[in-house]
Amino acid sequence: MLELEKSPIRTPMRKLRRRGTKRVWRLKQKLKLKWKSIKIQVRSHLPGFLVTKKRLTFTKSRNQQPELAQVARRICKITNDSTKSLAFLLQLPKYSAADFLDRGDLMTPAASPRENISKTWRELHGSKNWENLLDPLHPWLRREVTKYGEFVESVYDSLDFDPLSEFCGSCRYNRNKLFEELGLTRHGYKVTKYIYAMSRVDVPQWFLSSALGETWSKDSNWMGFVAVSGDRESLRIGRRDIVVAWRGTVTPTEWFMDLRTSKETFDCEGEHGKNVVKVQSGFFSIYNSKCEQTRYNKQSASEQTMEEVKRLAKFFKDRGEDVSLTVTGHSLGGALALMNAYEAARDVPELSGNVSVISFGAPRVGNLAFKERLNHLGVKVLRVVNKQDIVPKLPGIVFNKVLNKLNPITSRLNWVYRHVGTQLKLDVFSSPYVKRDSDLGRSHNLEVYLHVLDGFHSKKSGFRVNARRDVASVNKSTDMLLDHLRIPEFWYQVAHKGLILNKQTGRWVKPVRAPEDIPSPLSTGPKPIYSL
Repeated sequence: MLELEKSPIRTPMRKLRRRGTKRVWRLKQKLKLKWKSIKIQVRSHLPGFLVTKKRLTFTKSRNQQPELAQVARRICKITNDSTKSLAFLLQLPKYSAADFLDRGDLMTPAASPRENISKTWRELHGSKNWENLLDPLHPWLRREVTKYGEFVESVYDSLDFDPLSEFCGSCRYNRNKLFEELGLTRHGYKVTKYIYAMSRVDVPQWFLSSALGETWSKDSNWMGFVAVSGDRESLRIGRRDIVVAWRGTVTPTEWFMDLRTSKETFDCEGEHGKNVVKVQSGFFSIYNSKCEQTRYNKQSASEQTMEEVKRLAKFFKDRGEDVSLTVTGHSLGGALALMNAYEAARDVPELSGNVSVISFGAPRVGNLAFKERLNHLGVKVLRVVNKQDIVPKLPGIVFNKVLNKLNPITSRLNWVYRHVGTQLKLDVFSSPYVKRDSDLGRSHNLEVYLHVLDGFHSKKSGFRVNARRDVASVNKSTDMLLDHLRIPEFWYQVAHKGLILNKQTGRWVKPVRAPEDIPSPLSTGPKPIYSL
């Protein structure tokens, strides 16, 4: 009787246990499948920095199973939302606002170690037109190209573009402390000369001018500099490297649309002026304009640059060193870099074919004869281009596009604008930190170029796992970073817009420039080479 009373109770308990066991088993199977799919997806997407509470770290290998599982757990933990699809979770940016808080030595370094490239520098300098180095992008080449890009960025960062400043259009620092002020001494180069160009040329919105009556110069703008590698850096890179860095424009890119498509004769080849080398007239005027009545442009930008390059090349060649010239520029500065490299390869025998150009977002410059003559002179050109950037398609964006479709017919037309060299094409939206609805005009920004370049591995892969360049730099002069990162838009500016507090009077005043930082024609002279 007692057993009969207990049996109705035991039966439901057995069923419940069986049901519970089945549920647990089913849940385990689902979890196994989910984790397996997550691991597969993580491997294929190659995520960047792992989000941790204390500091930023990065994966060392795609095949380390514990790290991949940790990535997946972190991704799921961040969202706390089981309704999100796996694809959505894996597309989440790997940075958060907390990663931009200053944690001292716990932060991941923003730059990777640099290897000794003394035995491979010719290939990295373009001796084989960067064959097999671009896709996938060789890490040593990436670091070298980024280095030259940072030289150009230093010109933007140190340019006085305040229209209320009497020094508008000049550099805020003298050449002896330019790299020190901007944190670029790690590259091991020394600036030897500043370059100035005439501002009274027929190019709309290109040059900066002060709104004040009395200024440092009414005729000139600071364009860039000549620098040379120091002894220690020269040992690492295998030669003495002369660098010429040209800045672009600090105004919106729409001004390119107003450029006239007319060309000026840059050089002649052959008898009776056949195969005349021509370049865009606005670029030519910036590069070659001069005036005896001006303070800074008694020599043209071309003459200033070539004088210093010849001096440096001869000095180091006479010492028995290998000497190279790397001309780099962004935007219109990339156009000036091409003309500069053309003249150097033609007129400086000490360089003996070791002339290269690294340009970022550069427009077309000259005709077919210009392109062929550059190739004949042995100038190697690497053009870094963002897919969304319109500037590399100019001048003649519509006209040239139509002619390219008729390439068999138009390939030999000497009056059509031509690009020169090898192209490295990037995609701004490959970065997981950039807004998808960003103004495409911002894709021309040099910091955006350097950010995407740092994350580029190959055309078929995603943003690089161990990309280290500071993401916050993207918003220096743009608003492209995702809002949740909480990086201010257009954050790079002089503190208090140039004003300082006079503690004695309690007034905000404009500081007086130190005498050594005031632009002077004498300061453009050569720096003694023995101090390198």
